[in-house]
Amino acid sequence: MRIVVAAVGKLKRGAESDLSERYCERAAKSGRGIGLRSLEVVEIAESRARDAQRRMLEESIALANVIPKGAASVLLDPRGDTVDSHSFAKRLRAWNDAGRDAAFVIGGPDGLSPTLSDAADLHLAFGTQTWPHQLVRIMLLEQIYRATTILTGHPYHRD
Repeated sequence: MRIVVAAVGKLKRGAESDLSERYCERAAKSGRGIGLRSLEVVEIAESRARDAQRRMLEESIALANVIPKGAASVLLDPRGDTVDSHSFAKRLRAWNDAGRDAAFVIGGPDGLSPTLSDAADLHLAFGTQTWPHQLVRIMLLEQIYRATTILTGHPYHRD
């Protein structure tokens, strides 16, 4: 399985970037035991279009171009489903067992085009609060790491 995290915007050097890299490295390392071939973060430049609809469209096209063909597509969406860590891990296992890659998509402030949104396998929310995109990326990478540890049998503090 290959996991791609595609996000609009770049993390600046500093604490957020360091934490993002740390969880990415941890997930890649622990994920080898379940067949994770790679975990890649792809940063998409924010559109400079003046019109919000145009920005959304340009960013959605760029994001769609980095989603591996046939991958399970997961959009981070404040109106999406909330799932616990075990359920999240089970979804990753199911996609892996089916031979599918997974792509997690974090859109820009204007959202994502309906075409990209409608094609998603899952809309995922980290609660109903509004989160900065940088923190969403870190929380997502932490959950991917947590899922790989759950799937490899590492003791989980909630069990």
